Amino acid sequence: MGSSPIFVFMKGNKLMPQCGFSNNVVQILNAMAVPFETFDVLSDMEIRQGIKEYSDWPTIPQVYVNGEFIGGSDILIEMYNSGELKEKLEIALAS
Repeated sequence: MGSSPIFVFMKGNKLMPQCGFSNNVVQILNAMAVPFETFDVLSDMEIRQGIKEYSDWPTIPQVYVNGEFIGGSDILIEMYNSGELKEKLEIALAS
C-alpha cells in the first residue's frame, strides 16, 4: 500500500484532514508518535469506492496495518483507549 506499515485512507491528508473522523485517526496516530502514510480518497472516486468494497466497510477513514484492515475512527478510538492499538502498532513497526 505504501512505504509505511501503517496506512490510512482518509478525507484529506495528515496535515489537513477534511473530516472529523479522519482528524480523530490522525490525532491518535500522532499522539502515539508512529510513522504513517495517508491517501486522500477525495482525490480519486474510484479508490474511495473501491476501498469500501475491498474492506467491506462502508465508511472512511480506514486504517490498515501491514495491509490488514483494522477499522475506522470509532474502532481506533476503542483500541487506543484499551491499549490494544499500542500493542498492535508496536508489533507492526518491529517487523
